Amino acid sequence: MEHFGTKLLLAIFLPGLLVVLFTRVTFHHVVGLTLTLALIAASVYAGYTHNWLLYTADALSLTIGFWYAKRMVDRARQQKE
Repeated sequence: MEHFGTKLLLAIFLPGLLVVLFTRVTFHHVVGLTLTLALIAASVYAGYTHNWLLYTADALSLTIGFWYAKRMVDRARQQKE
């Protein structure tokens, strides 16, 4: 059961942080989301995620990370103008 707590904690924070990181590297929030989704799909295919609670935590974290990354990109574009 210890593994599940660690996986849940990572599912809450890691996808959102990855979206923001990839957005900072590629300068586009949709690309950041796509790369993060590809990593999550690979982890599901490999069998690391196998619980609906983890899927839900991943989705929530992705949504929040995408929102923040879009906000970050919009602010950068406004400052550039």
